[in-house]
Amino acid sequence: MPTSGAGQRPPTIADVARVAGVSRTTVSHALNGIGKVDPRTRERIRQVAGELGYRPNLRAQRLRRGQAKAIALASSMPFAVAGGPSRLGFYMEVAAAAAESALVHDYALVLVPPVQSGSALYSVDIDGAIVVEPDVDDVAVATLKERGLPYVALGRPVSPDEDVPYVDLRGGLVAELLLAHVREQGARQPALIVGSGSRHSSVDALAAHARVAEEQGWAPIVATAPESGGEQAGYERCAALLAEHPEIDAVCALVDAFAVGAVRAVRDSGRTIPDDVMVVTRYDGLRARTCEPPLTAVDLNLDRAAAVAVELLLGRLHGDAAATGVVATVPEPRVIARASSLRGTAGR
Repeated sequence: MPTSGAGQRPPTIADVARVAGVSRTTVSHALNGIGKVDPRTRERIRQVAGELGYRPNLRAQRLRRGQAKAIALASSMPFAVAGGPSRLGFYMEVAAAAAESALVHDYALVLVPPVQSGSALYSVDIDGAIVVEPDVDDVAVATLKERGLPYVALGRPVSPDEDVPYVDLRGGLVAELLLAHVREQGARQPALIVGSGSRHSSVDALAAHARVAEEQGWAPIVATAPESGGEQAGYERCAALLAEHPEIDAVCALVDAFAVGAVRAVRDSGRTIPDDVMVVTRYDGLRARTCEPPLTAVDLNLDRAAAVAVELLLGRLHGDAAATGVVATVPEPRVIARASSLRGTAGR
């Protein structure tokens, strides 16, 4: 009996067919879950395949089916936002959860570094993609459309002509929760710093801030900064706001890199955190947890959101009509309060 030991050839589908006493076609159908194969025969074939150590040739299967059995994760986010110096940021948290979910469905996840999404998506062998927080005229989306590949979005698409399935990351609600938190901690004049692009997280936060400011009678103090500027951009915008509006007592810097820069700007202005100025951010990632003081942030349920995005994409790939125009939701985001906003703590 052939074995897959050292120095011996691996077992083939012909070996499985001979030992099981069936044709190679029957073996193929049984192991791939297709055709009409008696359940007892299917089970016997699987048992024989396991005993022989047979492994199907996935490359040959993919060529026959015209499928790569791979999906990509792509984004036009600057790396300063998507990953950061640690390479363990927002994008990688999404990637880890998406890869796990894809593998359950026998798909591989191709991780396209954010700065390369436009060019790399031309060459990778994939069946479709998840685009993380697409911007207006998003380069990753444009490339996928040019290739005729299906995609879904993680975060609401902002282009007016986009009608693709997406997972709602509740950008407006996230901003409202953060503003409600600083208000509960005594803030009377919070400021908002967002990315200067048009991703849903910025667009929805601006709209939410305007609503809350009107309801509370706050002056709407808002600044934008280029996402690619990272911590330094957050520092500069926060420093300018504090100089122009000394009454500011809380800063909602939705990009976590901006928030770290804002902490430095508050301190350089001679103010204390959180007693003089609170600092909060959107994403509860490594930056938020390791900042000094630790930053109040929001649990976006990214693991579940990534898994749902994979399910939406596979639905499109498999021709599920119900996966067209779908808006999927995940459990509501919740604020993780830390020393940067909890007044009366030693978070200075």
